[in-house]
Parts: sequence; structure tokens; C-alpha cells
Amino acid sequence: MVVEAKIAPSMLSSDFANLASEARRMLDCGADWLHMDIMVCWHFVPNLTIGAPVIESLRKHTDAYLDCHLMVTNPLDYVDPMGKAGASGFTFHVEVTKENWQEVVQKIKSKGMRPGVALRPGTPIEEVYPLIEGEVPVEMVLVMTVEPGFGGQKFMHDMMDKVRTLRAKYPSLDIEVDGGLAPSTIEAAASAGANCIVAGSSVFGAPEPAQVISLLRKAVEEVQKAT
Repeated sequence: MVVEAKIAPSMLSSDFANLASEARRMLDCGADWLHMDIMVCWHFVPNLTIGAPVIESLRKHTDAYLDCHLMVTNPLDYVDPMGKAGASGFTFHVEVTKENWQEVVQKIKSKGMRPGVALRPGTPIEEVYPLIEGEVPVEMVLVMTVEPGFGGQKFMHDMMDKVRTLRAKYPSLDIEVDGGLAPSTIEAAASAGANCIVAGSSVFGAPEPAQVISLLRKAVEEVQKAT
């Protein structure tokens, strides 16, 4: 089974004062998903971004897939609010759900969202295996290629070993990468097996975002054609 390329501009890099128009602009440029970073200050990361009220407001202006990445210590508490707000995907961190991930996944699915699990750079890839192979499994793994919390960081090439391991073990799994993805790093990510690409500053900071999105997609699809 060939997994589809999904390009998800990170709205963390957008103009928050014009979030609805920025979302439309990205979709018009060819984006598949809109990546939403949910951070609560000093809960897992030292930053504060948006929460369920902003997701709810944005949902009124778009029917796009809202790919929500929860960088919080207590993801179970956010499932109901995010589901009501209109989130499409709910990705939580394995580091904070070692004791209750089954409950988290089940609740996410019960609210009509697609469950995913993320891991930060220092976390061994083996920690997500049980979540992929569980009775109620996650449907995507997000491999962070920077430390979560802030945009604009440098891509960690050594994280591609995790992606290669996942792709070899789970050929039909959606594998997402987030952090430092750009025209200069997409070949490494695509060749390792990533098919869901989160890109922030490289898209929003480009003179022609549509060209960058097209380039990212082409890199993934070219690797898939060759395998």
C-alpha cells in the first residue's frame, strides 16, 4: 500500500491576526492539511500558542483537515474540548501517556478525531510500537525533527533513522515529520519514508508558497514511485 503525500503548513508561522485568510491562502496554494500546534506554557513545552477556542473559531471558516499537535502534559483533558471545537486529527506525545495511552486513543476516536502519537528527538522509537500495534491503534506517528516548542529551528538529520525504522516496520503507516522541513531538507525526509510533511517558515516565508508546497509534495511522490 502506497501512503499518500500530505503537505501541512504549520499555522504557527502564519499571521495569527488573519488566521482564517491565512488558512484559505494555504489551501489555495495546494496544502492538504493545516497543522495546528497546541501548547500550554510550561506544560511539556515552555511556550504558549492556541487552544480549542481558536480551533473552534477557525473551523467556522474552513472545512480543511485540522491536524492538531498537542504539546501538553495531560492530553486526556483536551480531547473533549478539541473534539467539540472541530479538530480533525489529535496527536499527543508518547512521553506523557505511558500509563493511559489506550484510554486516550479510544476517547479521541469516540469524538470523531484521528489519533496520532508524537515523540520528541530524545525518545527511542521503540516507545511508539505498542501504540501502533494496540487493539485500538494510533493512525499516525509524528517524528519531531526539532525540539518541540518553537518554530524556525534547524532540522535534525539523525532523526531520519527513526523514520526509516518506522517505514520498514509499518509500510502503510502515515509518518509525519515536523521541524526544519524545507526544500533543502525534504529529500532526506522523503527518502527516509516520511509522507506527511509539516512546514512552517519555509512555506509562509517564501515569495511563492505554492511552489514550495508543490516541491515538498513532488519529493515525497518521487520517492514513492521509485520504491
